[in-house]
Amino acid sequence: MAGVRNLTQVEAAERARLLEVTGYEITLDLTGAGNGDQTFRSTTRVTFRCAEPGASTFVEVAAQRVRSAELNGQPVDISAWSAEDGLVITGLATDNTLLVDADFFYSASGQGLHRSVDPVDKEVYLYSQFETADAQRVYACFDQPDLKSVYTWHAAVPAHWKVVSNAPVAAVAAAGGTKTVHFDRSARMSTYITALCAGPYHEVRYQHDGIDLGYFCRASMAQHMDDGELQTITTQGFDYFHRQFGVRYPLPKYDQLWVPDFNAGAMENFGCVTHAEAHYIFRSQVTDFEHEQRANTILHELAHMWFGNLVTMRWWNDLWLNESFAEWASHWCNTNATRFSDAWTTFLSVRKNWGYRQDQLSSTHPVYCEMPDLAAVEVNFDGITYAKGASVIKQLVAYVGEDAFLAGLRSYFGRHAWGNATFDDLLSELEVASGRELRKFAAQWLETAQVNTLRPAVEIAPDGTYAAVSVLQEAPAEYPVLRTHRIGVGLYDVVDDRLVRRERLEVDVTGEKTPLPQLTGVRAADVLLLNDDDLTYSKLRLDEGSMATVVQHIAGFESSLPRALCWAAAWDMVRDAELAARDYVALVVAGLPAERDINLVTATLRQAQSTLSFYADPAWAPSGWAALADAARSSVAAAEPGSGFQLAWARAYASAARDAADLAVLRGWLDGAGVPEGLTIDTELRWSLVQSLTAKGGAGSDEIEAELARDRTASGEREAAYARALLPTPEAKAEVWRRLTGPEALPNWEHRSLLQGLQHPVQVELTAPYVEPYFATVRQVWDLRDSEPAQEFVILAYPAYQVSEATVAATDAWLAQQGHPAPLRRLVAEGKDGVVRALKARARDALS
Repeated sequence: MAGVRNLTQVEAAERARLLEVTGYEITLDLTGAGNGDQTFRSTTRVTFRCAEPGASTFVEVAAQRVRSAELNGQPVDISAWSAEDGLVITGLATDNTLLVDADFFYSASGQGLHRSVDPVDKEVYLYSQFETADAQRVYACFDQPDLKSVYTWHAAVPAHWKVVSNAPVAAVAAAGGTKTVHFDRSARMSTYITALCAGPYHEVRYQHDGIDLGYFCRASMAQHMDDGELQTITTQGFDYFHRQFGVRYPLPKYDQLWVPDFNAGAMENFGCVTHAEAHYIFRSQVTDFEHEQRANTILHELAHMWFGNLVTMRWWNDLWLNESFAEWASHWCNTNATRFSDAWTTFLSVRKNWGYRQDQLSSTHPVYCEMPDLAAVEVNFDGITYAKGASVIKQLVAYVGEDAFLAGLRSYFGRHAWGNATFDDLLSELEVASGRELRKFAAQWLETAQVNTLRPAVEIAPDGTYAAVSVLQEAPAEYPVLRTHRIGVGLYDVVDDRLVRRERLEVDVTGEKTPLPQLTGVRAADVLLLNDDDLTYSKLRLDEGSMATVVQHIAGFESSLPRALCWAAAWDMVRDAELAARDYVALVVAGLPAERDINLVTATLRQAQSTLSFYADPAWAPSGWAALADAARSSVAAAEPGSGFQLAWARAYASAARDAADLAVLRGWLDGAGVPEGLTIDTELRWSLVQSLTAKGGAGSDEIEAELARDRTASGEREAAYARALLPTPEAKAEVWRRLTGPEALPNWEHRSLLQGLQHPVQVELTAPYVEPYFATVRQVWDLRDSEPAQEFVILAYPAYQVSEATVAATDAWLAQQGHPAPLRRLVAEGKDGVVRALKARARDALS
């Protein structure tokens, strides 16, 4: 939380009781941004009412310096002001006007007003990022979600710039080489979703259903912005949400900007959404996996316009609800309104796996938990908040029925529009709409931690029918909660090498054992699949006979969702040391080349590589890498030329290649030799080849610099920094470490690239000397850096590849020290959890 006030929930509740904020007027002078200025001037006029005249309060001002402040025409003593504490104001009247004139830093960390220079044309681009509490880095404000207000922005900028905010532009006043852009007064919203972006952005505009739609990116990326597809997904989302939510989008315009150096995937600023350019502007060929991920992000942020922006959480303990709802709604909309009709498969294979992993760490927490202060919130943008929470929403929809869920949702929007609400408010509307009591359901799912495992217990009679079938539910000993699950049970038969669903039951599972008497006497299926259609959130196991069939016929399922459930079950078993890593890799090598869903191919290949990096016995792992590389090379040759499958397997081959022959093939691809028919070795794939070769000693600095000369762009600079960090020499690693831990904060893109390249699965011995320096330095980095880069360092620099008892002991020794902040301790402990799990999995694999 360096540089901003760590607001507590108690402080926020008291300030919300005391104040009603009636309006902000914010004037920014950004004219020096293009000349290398490090700061900008910001003047804020905020009007507010006070319920107790004579009281005192504080306003957040995370500035470089405060020039002056006035309250109701009288000077405010600024001598005690600090960026970390804000500014105390005393002697409040019933109606108040506060003026604050201050200089603020431009950001390089993606928090506040981020400044980025495009290496192509040297133009400067600015964008704001205020969640959780970084609006105070740009203007003086009462920076908490339940003090909503209206905002009028004015921004002085270079004459050739464009400026975008939450509201439409009202007027522009030109003055020589600069201009001032005046905006209409905004709708009522929280500080964290206000926004202002400025720079010579490329802009494309459309109209749809009375809404003015804008799409923006840097000028140098304009040729890559496929605004037609962006418009298609956006308008499909608007049409679907309008029909389902029963409330129209309330603003006259909806702008989306793809911006550089962004920390997250996107941010739901009201009517001025920012997206990560690096993730979602495609400079080279990509697969439908990337297209679907982008569509999901567009729809996620669009759903926030209703859930989060129109109706906003009162405090950050309901952050989960904002994010979980948007996560659920984006996949729901993708499935029903776009060409990505198998989006629930992607949800399971990508997002839920994130949730399962997070929920099994020592830091696991309930979906709903108290957030005592902002520091606690910062580390809670995790797989539980997003993926597990969305799974609970999906289970809730199945529990009450979609019609009742939507009826309750419409009532919730109608009752709480423009205000703040809690999950309890939503539950009340859903109970009325469905007629079901939901408090026990909510307590089971939202107030308890960890994940259950569902196993089938199957007895087959001599005549081939089921003598008895039950569902066994397990819970970890330290979190012994057995939940109510609404699940599907699918019976699948092998028919001409296909797995065809004969029957599907839908049942409630409760307690340790739930008998399924309706299956007694039914002909036994070749595969009995629990949680068919993936309604609930739980780990899944198959009975012995079903598992044997799946190993032989996993590609035979006609729908991608049961295939994804079986792949997820196998992956869980590896992570839980119930399945040897080499057996999982064998299943991948045998079954994945026939997979027809690009999302499953992509996710499973990543899991196979993680298996070999962390969970395989190191003595066997080289054999596993060779088998994966062979399968990938064969699949590249067998795939349809130019297809996304060919590209996905080519990427996997580049990553898995280890021996000299395979590295020579990759080098040939770079030089245009031996390239498979249809495979385009374009910019992004070239960088992947260079990076893979560099990590394994097959390329060096000369090749990196030659590639950068071909791609002198912001993306090229980022890829080159990553490649340099991968150079397999002690000197290169020492330089990376020096720059990561030095006193000067690095730009976002460079910091992230260096961290990603610091460690690699083929460089375990090379980076072993950084275990001790990590623990000696991590607290200092945490204290000096802004929250986003600090968290990235803690997670990515942790010695995760040093899978040994010595790493566990070093972590335990650090955790035993007193005084480390709780969020930092949590992230370090999560790193240890990964090593402990890997040790168990490696021991299991070594037994095979």
